[in-house]
Amino acid sequence: MSAHLATALSLAAHGMPVLPLRAGKVPFGNCPACTKNACGGRPNMKTPGPCTCPAPCHGWAAATTDPSVIDSAPWARAWREAAGVAYHPGGAGLTVVDLDNAQAITWARESLPTTRTVPTTRGEHWIYRGAMQGANGVRPGVDIKSTMAYARWLGPGTGTMAPLPNVVRALTVKEPAPARPVSVAVPRSSASGVCPHRTPTYLDRGIAMAEQRITEAREAVHATVYRTFLAVLSTHGRCGCLTEKHTARLFTAAQAKGESPRHCTDAWTNALTTLGL
Repeated sequence: MSAHLATALSLAAHGMPVLPLRAGKVPFGNCPACTKNACGGRPNMKTPGPCTCPAPCHGWAAATTDPSVIDSAPWARAWREAAGVAYHPGGAGLTVVDLDNAQAITWARESLPTTRTVPTTRGEHWIYRGAMQGANGVRPGVDIKSTMAYARWLGPGTGTMAPLPNVVRALTVKEPAPARPVSVAVPRSSASGVCPHRTPTYLDRGIAMAEQRITEAREAVHATVYRTFLAVLSTHGRCGCLTEKHTARLFTAAQAKGESPRHCTDAWTNALTTLGL
């Protein structure tokens, strides 16, 4: 039995999904049956799940804790040629913060809770209990390896493993792009020039409720934005209460949900047309 296979079986016995690595710290290529994803590319990146191929195919998804698979004939060639052992951190309920240089290590020591640390060729792995979506380049010299990722096994490391902190989870959260200002038509006041709303509070409350309705939309965002614009204009569009500041608030809420400036403008224009404004 090779040393890499022995290491893999030992890790698997402790609940760590493993796979062999070839030279260059990369997984073995797909088997002939799966070449160029002829098998359908299972598992694809949108639907994570175990690899069902008998050979160690599909990168991180091939990782397993099943000793009968790890020590099977289809994996035998891979272990003979393996240059190392990798594991799937997310499959073991772990997250690896991969620090690739001295600057990244300094940042971690200043910003992250102390946890188990494993020396690497160029830096360190900081390992936390808890899984999250993996991502590369979350900041200079820092990668996150957890679900849908693999990490090279370089030993157990030192220190007590800490729970995954929110500061690490936040590294993969992208800030929404700022809303682009859009110039749209604001209905003019009625012929009488008299506003039926007794105080500005009524309008402010209506805009706030409209913002909340858009923000809380979980599906059919396009339709929700249009219906919300329609409701606001039907109540406030004929008396001249609305200003560009109000429409900017509505457009900002819509763009935060992924609506483009063009979609916002179209929805607003369609609502005006529907109401004859």
